[in-house]
Amino acid sequence: MPTTRGGWLAAFALYISITQAFYLPGAAPRDYATGEEVDVLVNALTPVIGPQAKLKSIINYDYYYPAFHFCEPEGGPKQHSESLGSVLFGDRLFNSPYDIKMLENKTCQQLCKATIPAEDGKFINERIREDYDINWLVDGLPAAEMKQDSKSGQIFYDMGFELGNDDVERFPTTPALNNHLEILLKYHRRDNGKYRVVGVLVWPMSFAPTSDGTPICNEQASAGALHLSESTNTTFPFTYSVTWNESSTPWATRYDNYLHIFDPKIHWFSLVNSSIIVIFLCGMVSMILYRSVSRDISRYNALDLNEDVQEDYGWKLVWGEVFRTPRNLMALSVVVGNGAQLTTMVLVTLVFALLGFLSPSNRGALATVMLICWTLFGFINGYISTRVYASFGGTDFAKNLFFTATLVPTFIFIIMFLLNLFLISADSSGAVPFGTMVFVVLLWFVINIPLTILGGMVGRKHGGVRHPVRVNQIPRQIPPGPKYLKPWAASMLSGILPFGAAFVELYFVLSSIFASRAYYAFGFVALTAAVVGLTTATVTILFTYFILCAEEYRWHWRSFLIGGGSAFWLLIYGLLYWASKLSLDSFTSVVLYLGYLFLLAFLQFLVTGTIGFLATYWAMRKLYGAIRVD
Repeated sequence: MPTTRGGWLAAFALYISITQAFYLPGAAPRDYATGEEVDVLVNALTPVIGPQAKLKSIINYDYYYPAFHFCEPEGGPKQHSESLGSVLFGDRLFNSPYDIKMLENKTCQQLCKATIPAEDGKFINERIREDYDINWLVDGLPAAEMKQDSKSGQIFYDMGFELGNDDVERFPTTPALNNHLEILLKYHRRDNGKYRVVGVLVWPMSFAPTSDGTPICNEQASAGALHLSESTNTTFPFTYSVTWNESSTPWATRYDNYLHIFDPKIHWFSLVNSSIIVIFLCGMVSMILYRSVSRDISRYNALDLNEDVQEDYGWKLVWGEVFRTPRNLMALSVVVGNGAQLTTMVLVTLVFALLGFLSPSNRGALATVMLICWTLFGFINGYISTRVYASFGGTDFAKNLFFTATLVPTFIFIIMFLLNLFLISADSSGAVPFGTMVFVVLLWFVINIPLTILGGMVGRKHGGVRHPVRVNQIPRQIPPGPKYLKPWAASMLSGILPFGAAFVELYFVLSSIFASRAYYAFGFVALTAAVVGLTTATVTILFTYFILCAEEYRWHWRSFLIGGGSAFWLLIYGLLYWASKLSLDSFTSVVLYLGYLFLLAFLQFLVTGTIGFLATYWAMRKLYGAIRVD
């Protein structure tokens, strides 16, 4: 271990040299020699939403799902290992029979002949009508179709290529299956005489077979498109052509063509608009607290404590009640602890994303980092839960730790397990394998629960937070309050501003998910998350102040509900998005969408509710710590 200044400099130089040997984000580049084989990995087929159409399904299928009858490699398909996040997100990578070698062009190569039975022909036609895309990976790059942004005119790569064509003007009765692929591979020449793949484009085409079965690979020779019969068997060849083109694009920027932002001005407009809202809100809260609260504090502190009569009113009147033990303290501490764990997970994940570790080239990294962070931050869960529980007079710490470590994760696991059963019943590739599910459960039991217990032990050792005023022995009566301060009314009213700060970015996130496009605007997401967190905290403090002025001192659960009010609007927005952008035909797709929407809203409720509660708890201690009481 270096002990001198020169030793530390040498160690730092060695660290820099080691870190420069790795490429972040994404995998390390691979050099190919002329004629070297370039592997084509096939991924799951996914439904997408077009610029004008509606998404009709959210069920993915394996590439080698038997009903598709795609050509298989010799010896059968072999699945490639994937990261935990890729498996959870539904990626299923297999090898393929495509014979592609560096710089070797091919023309109208027959891959195999397929015979589609009538019932499978009907299945494929339904998937074509639902706008399914085929997904490939070539040297870590997703195969894409070249498209043009209708607004900006920019050319970009849209990941995946169409299974077929269901244009009703061209094919009014039966859609056409794409059985020929024009594959364009772009390469970058290295100084060492090797080459790197920097672009993968695929143009799918549909050609009806000839009577003698000769492959047709151009429109001039074709008699029309290929239509699968739903009454008889259909036999036809799968064909492909390969073209290599040199590109000046270096390997480090090869993903830029895939990362296209639609309407970037809307992102900035939303961010600026949200920032103005939060600045205005913070200014309003500061003005109210400064002018009203500071005046009240000065008046209360100016009173002679030896006088027999003190004219307390408003929030000062309930000083002996605000730190009284709330109802269902156990449940409150559990949700606050789990919310703190999720909040920390979100913050750290955004930091990793801003540093570039979670770029689209690093497949599955987002889900992997989120799961690992959630597992490791069990310590925060136990610590916060135990301290909140102790601060308000809780004594059954063993029961508190048990519920903290198990209640919320069990609820989430049950929902995910039930949704996974629907995916399994639909033969979807998005179903989480049994081994992966067992591994996640092991992470929970072996790592997360012990860390939660450790955090609870440390929190119990530190004890509860010291409150600035005592609690009266006899609780005072609460007068009727205004209707807009009722728990659910206040929750819905307060949730409008935080949701309004985030709904534009939420639209782009949902659009990227359902359109199978890479989302990488993590800077916008991080700034939006900061605005939402600050807005949630200030709105909750403001509403709690109004509640205290109405002599309602049961602020604990109310602050959590008020902070989590934006989750209600997220549910409403999800239903409106379903009505405007989705047209889910199957019962399974409806259950999956509503299930994932509810789960997302529940997680947001925990995160924003925890922010609201902790911000209000801090404000209560500051507020009542600034007054004198007898």
